[in-house]
Amino acid sequence: MTDIFDVIADGTRREILQLLLQRSADEDAGTAVSQIVSELGISQPTVSKHLKVLRDAELVTVREDGQRRLYSLAVGPLEQVDDWLVPFLVDAYGDSAPDLVTVSVLPDGAAHAAEVVGRAAASAKHAVQSALKRLGA
Repeated sequence: MTDIFDVIADGTRREILQLLLQRSADEDAGTAVSQIVSELGISQPTVSKHLKVLRDAELVTVREDGQRRLYSLAVGPLEQVDDWLVPFLVDAYGDSAPDLVTVSVLPDGAAHAAEVVGRAAASAKHAVQSALKRLGA
């Protein structure tokens, strides 16, 4: 599998992901390549090349609609980035870590509860990993 960090290191791919994220928040059924080209001002071959990399990394999904291909964001692989990043935030800020921007369809109270639980789980995971390192395991 492609290293997710290599994939998101490219600024153009991050712009495409951000555009797809914005469109998913608007409950869009997918974004055509021509729309990405138009909104980002990038050539169609360049967009297609980056979409292939994003598709191979499973960061986007594609569905056919006639002759058009509609792309949508798939955030699952970004959990790997989150798992790597959270310990740095916990170490740096402790309980006063800044709120992370989340996109969800959960009501505000449930989304906040999920974020708190997720942050607690990441903190516990980091504590266990640190303890195991100290024990030489």
